[in-house]
Amino acid sequence: MSKSKPAIQATSSPRQAAYTTLQRLVNSDLHADDLIDQELSHNQLQGPDRGLFAELAFGVLRRQGSLDHYLKQLVQQPLERLELPVLLLLRLGLYQLRYLDRVPSHAAVHATVELTNVILPRAKGLINGVLRSYLRQQESLTLPDPAQQPVAWLAAAYSLPGWLAEQWLQQFPQSEAAGLAAASTEIPPLTLRVNSLRTTRNALLERLQAAEFIAEPCRFAPEGIQILQRCQITSLPGFTEGLFMVQDEASQLVAHLLAPQAGQQILDMCAAPGGKATHLAQLMNDQGCVTATDLNARRIRRICESAERLGLTSIQAVAGDALGNDYLEGMQFDRILLDAPCSGLGVIRRNPEAKWRLTPAEISRCAARQRLLIDAAAARLKPGGVLVYATCSTAVEEDEAVIKDFLSRNPEFVVENGAQFFPEWADLFDNSGYLRAWPHRHGTDGFFAARLKRIDR
Repeated sequence: MSKSKPAIQATSSPRQAAYTTLQRLVNSDLHADDLIDQELSHNQLQGPDRGLFAELAFGVLRRQGSLDHYLKQLVQQPLERLELPVLLLLRLGLYQLRYLDRVPSHAAVHATVELTNVILPRAKGLINGVLRSYLRQQESLTLPDPAQQPVAWLAAAYSLPGWLAEQWLQQFPQSEAAGLAAASTEIPPLTLRVNSLRTTRNALLERLQAAEFIAEPCRFAPEGIQILQRCQITSLPGFTEGLFMVQDEASQLVAHLLAPQAGQQILDMCAAPGGKATHLAQLMNDQGCVTATDLNARRIRRICESAERLGLTSIQAVAGDALGNDYLEGMQFDRILLDAPCSGLGVIRRNPEAKWRLTPAEISRCAARQRLLIDAAAARLKPGGVLVYATCSTAVEEDEAVIKDFLSRNPEFVVENGAQFFPEWADLFDNSGYLRAWPHRHGTDGFFAARLKRIDR
């Protein structure tokens, strides 16, 4: 595949902006949501074009596997031999034809050909021909047989890399694996965590509804509110007053599982951008100390900014390497949260570019680091203390396997069944007492958490 052209500057065309965003993501570690926010901040796109741009960029990433499956049936040569601009333009055009009902077919083809004339004029004929072939042949395009080729079928039908389709089919029956895969292609809700030190959920709901935002309380998280429409976070009532933090519902449950108490010494080991650290301080009534650490000094600033906006003073944010020999030397904590860096498989509906970058080898590397991190956390926990290990991954290798390995080497730790502490969340806990939230079952991000207690000897 040939190298891409230099990035195009901000434009008033939503399709060109989407193309540029997709191009910049190829072979990079950039994040789609950051690039989309960047583009929107230029204010070149106005009105409905802003929504169309975000829909195209995120939509192509979410549906890339399915789009490529159909393109293979329409293009004469292997897709890997196409120039990158051609492949991106074909994905953009086909996404509109297959998944965007509000864009008429003739308009989608015409707009994609016009964009090709700007990006790579000599490819106009190819782009036009393939998209028109789709319109003629769409009813005859096929998927693999789910009975004979379950992995290939799941990957093509629900836009997954083959290794992830295989992994989910090992974890679930085919019908439920399909449910998880389908949920992972959907647009996730915007979820807020109410700052209960400044307002109540009902009061904020009333303000949102008075301002004509469509909002409802979350099913599980007691401080959670879902916004059921597209909006700018900073435009929501109460943002500047620090009445809420943006945080997925499953992520909100983790601080409750740790159950910090006022006056305690709490450690949040991998704390940026600060959602859980600020939640811990909130649950402690801002009394005690939450030591929030992260490797990156810039990300530490984000924790401080969030704490300041929410009016929290009990958070001490410190840049530091949790695996360094001098990490918080001599300090011991009553409770520790280790929200371990992970593959992010549970949040691919929010970060769809991640599923095309990840490999099984990367998951194994994450798991190896997670085993070191949980050992470092255990070394900082007081006898009788509580440690919660959490990830936003669906992979057993990063979750149950890490806990099993840790317990085999640390007999002074035991698993505490979360359902005993939170019977109202019984649906969220498995037979081992681990919290397992799933997009297709609970409408949340995919999350894993284990509550471990160090026995006081």
